[in-house]
Amino acid sequence: MKKIITLLFLLANIGIVSSQSTIINSKKFSINKDTVKKTAKTAEKVVEPVAIAPDTVIVETGKFVLFKKDAHASYYHDKFNGKKTASGKRFDNNKLSAAHRKFPFGTKLRITNEANGKFVIVEVIDRGPFARGREIDLSKKAFMDITSNKRGGAVIVKIEELRK
Repeated sequence: MKKIITLLFLLANIGIVSSQSTIINSKKFSINKDTVKKTAKTAEKVVEPVAIAPDTVIVETGKFVLFKKDAHASYYHDKFNGKKTASGKRFDNNKLSAAHRKFPFGTKLRITNEANGKFVIVEVIDRGPFARGREIDLSKKAFMDITSNKRGGAVIVKIEELRK
């Protein structure tokens, strides 16, 4: 009797799973427009001379093009310090680097804290963040350079890409 009940239960589960997969395959999924397409209204700014700290990423001449406003940024945990990133480089929380899902490795980004106007220029060396609602992960140094609340873990930023 137990074998028959188990067999019926398995057949019912297989039927449910197969019907779910046909429903999933029949639906068209859309991707958020703000992470895939760049808007036609891109503001271009000329790079201004800036006092550069000794460990700052060196920026070539070019224009910063707005990628996204009101983006949520967070920073890496210390446990990732010294580990290899997706680009193959070793992560260092004391350097100016970032992780983004779309930008190619080596892309220079200007990250501006929208609350206080402080900005930092970072290089994309990793993929992420993998937390929903987050747009970019910054190294701890980059995050602390732009934030006014040193105890906070996230900040609203503007992301601009350096175009040559």
